[in-house]
Amino acid sequence: MKYYSTNKQVPLSTLKDAVLKGLADDNGLYMPERIPQLGGDFFAALHAKTLQEIASEVAVALFGEDIPAATLRDIVHGALNFDIPLVKVADNRYSLELFHGPTMAFKDVGARFLARMMQHFTRNESVETNVLAATSGDTGSAVANGFLGIEGITVTILYPKGLVSKIQESQFTTLGQNVCALEVEGTFDDCQRLVKQAFLDKELNAQRKLTSANSINLARFIPQAFYYFWAWAQMPKDCEVVASVPSGNFGNLMAGLLAMRMGLPVKHFIAANNANDIFLKYLQTAKFSPRPSIATIANAMDVGNPSNFARIMDLYGSNYASVTADISGYSYSDAQIREVIKRTFTETGYTLDPHGACACEALREYLETNKTPKGFFLETAHPAKFKETVDDILEADIAVPEKLQAFMSGKKQTVGMSIRYEDFRDFLLK
Repeated sequence: MKYYSTNKQVPLSTLKDAVLKGLADDNGLYMPERIPQLGGDFFAALHAKTLQEIASEVAVALFGEDIPAATLRDIVHGALNFDIPLVKVADNRYSLELFHGPTMAFKDVGARFLARMMQHFTRNESVETNVLAATSGDTGSAVANGFLGIEGITVTILYPKGLVSKIQESQFTTLGQNVCALEVEGTFDDCQRLVKQAFLDKELNAQRKLTSANSINLARFIPQAFYYFWAWAQMPKDCEVVASVPSGNFGNLMAGLLAMRMGLPVKHFIAANNANDIFLKYLQTAKFSPRPSIATIANAMDVGNPSNFARIMDLYGSNYASVTADISGYSYSDAQIREVIKRTFTETGYTLDPHGACACEALREYLETNKTPKGFFLETAHPAKFKETVDDILEADIAVPEKLQAFMSGKKQTVGMSIRYEDFRDFLLK
């Protein structure tokens, strides 16, 4: 399989080069030159398979031309060594709990898969690989822990100072070893800009082998397609299904759309935004107008210029009618998110995190006005990762799982960083 850039200004790439480069030389994002189709036999047997069995078959369909099937199965089993249960919240709404991995957030899936694939590709390399990742919350912890201790790979996490929760911050600033955290005096968009500039700096790349672990890396976002197949397999049989996705940088939604193109019979997707409603505005007006991000209590979705919008446009050939036929959008203010968390807990006993709350409410609104009988939403992080916010909303003291408590006991180790690219570049060279 070959991979092309969404900007289409550079030659096709191999899987190895696309994964290790992260971003194409023309600043585009890599996409597979074709999307494999999964047949009726695959879906007929899906309800009887485990998460790992389903993920392995999807991985072989996507990457089997370049990596042996046995190796892919090993990568999948090493990455997905935790459960992803589907929990009934209401008669027609289900929560896909993606927070049972090591850092208790959905990004464990993609980050752990990417780390193992990158380890496979660099196992015989003599030059150290430098992984760069910007984070608005959960990416940093998932990437840092996914790559922790992997020989020959160093990880640099950039995050906006004061704009991630204390628990999230502790998950990537207390690790040490081959992980370094940069506390940037700016927003997530500034962090992401610094990373992209580094990838496009030819002189820097000649001296440092750089790659990305954000969802701009195709091996980070594509594995997220696995759990859409798993969710559908757990839903009640013989009913139409829609999926609601908390959306920030749109890697998660893009993975669902990829699964749909592979044959997944999800009828419709819902993009749930917080106040950063750039994609919703596009759905309403056909115009994409990036703007500086706004800080919200659903901080992992605080993205003003989502990178994966380019992939969605590429997938649909920039056909607005086709995009809106498959995707609806909703957005919620902090006040609305708070109300949803409180109402859902009061009515069902289910505790949402701020991101899952957006998706849960968007699914409820969509099902009320459409004929589709059932749907699932992605609960992307454990609510204890936002303990102060959720405690305040519910007037409670929610329990912090032992996994998170272990991170909180570590010592913070960070390096301060300005938003000037020259400063970031100097740091990487030193």
